[in-house]
Amino acid sequence: MAIRIPWAVLTDPDSALDGLAHAVIGAAIEVHRELGPGFLECVYEEALVVELGLRGIPFERQVLVEVRYKGVRVGEGRLDLLVGKRLVVEVKAVDKLHPVHSAQVIAYLKAVGTPLGLLMNFKSAVLKDGLKRIILSG
Repeated sequence: MAIRIPWAVLTDPDSALDGLAHAVIGAAIEVHRELGPGFLECVYEEALVVELGLRGIPFERQVLVEVRYKGVRVGEGRLDLLVGKRLVVEVKAVDKLHPVHSAQVIAYLKAVGTPLGLLMNFKSAVLKDGLKRIILSG
């Protein structure tokens, strides 16, 4: 399921970014297939990092993102994963995804300046039920 949020300066994901998202989803499905639901978020993040590495998918982990308000730095956030320097991936292990989780990804997308993020809830019985594609489009 994709959530589309209007954001004037960003455009829809190009085919390369879309392909990257599909590759990451495949890696996440493999992690979920092997581990199943029930572990802490940090376990799934670590396993996903291993799987991305095995698949040769470039990523950065726990990326600091500067938060600005009216041009002034007011703090920082931390992305779980930034894949290929363009795809925000937020890993969760919660009973149910809530709007605040999507809002977190939206904030990261705006801060990084990229149009596509994946919100993954590994506590879902079936990963596809806990997966959201979040797209900021102009």
